[in-house]
Amino acid sequence: MDKLELIKDYAKKLNLYYLNSNITSIIENADTKDVSYQELLLSVLENELALKDKKAQERRLKDAGFPIIKKIDDFDLNFQRSITKKQINRLIEMDWIDRMYNLIFLGPPGVGKTHLSIALGHRAVDMGYRVSFITMDNLMYSLKTQEISRKSKGKISKILSSSLLIIDELGYLPITREEANLFFQLITALHEQASLIITSNKGLEDWTELLGDPALTTAVLDRITYRCELFNMTGKSYRLEHRESLF
Repeated sequence: MDKLELIKDYAKKLNLYYLNSNITSIIENADTKDVSYQELLLSVLENELALKDKKAQERRLKDAGFPIIKKIDDFDLNFQRSITKKQINRLIEMDWIDRMYNLIFLGPPGVGKTHLSIALGHRAVDMGYRVSFITMDNLMYSLKTQEISRKSKGKISKILSSSLLIIDELGYLPITREEANLFFQLITALHEQASLIITSNKGLEDWTELLGDPALTTAVLDRITYRCELFNMTGKSYRLEHRESLF
């Protein structure tokens, strides 16, 4: 094995993927530009770190489980006036995650709750936070089956290790008393350990009917709203107003 192949082999074993893939061009570039040894090593290490950061960001994005990618810049503040540009700019600083604050977006379908929650989650991923996105229905399924399903157990493990959990569509489907208790246990486990974003079509005053127990509802809301920003998003459905027609 010649020296070039040996370097590539060592780089692969040391997980130096940039060096392994680009060793030939690195050497040619160093010869052409008469790069010093220090500059050469610094360039290689900088590119290794950049590649590792990129791969870590890609893993976080995959693990987040977003159903679709939404960006803050695509959120139409002219259509949805219940939240201001100033509030958006404050939220994308993401320090509320470090402070264990929760966000609740309430409102009818189509007003931008899911778009905004995914966009904030994507921003959090870009900034290095571990994020999990899940609908309330899928969350209940995962909680109920985690003892018998490896997939469900893995999903709950990721949720419990996340810095931000996004629960979408709370209140769209009825839940049982067992599911309400499991939801309470999860909220308790995450309390002051992670931030939450919850989207719901029901006002907080209607959560008792959803969870089926006034005392349990009070306990859940007590934990969620302890540090919380509540956004009541009103208006028409963006999807209905901008629906596309075949003809």
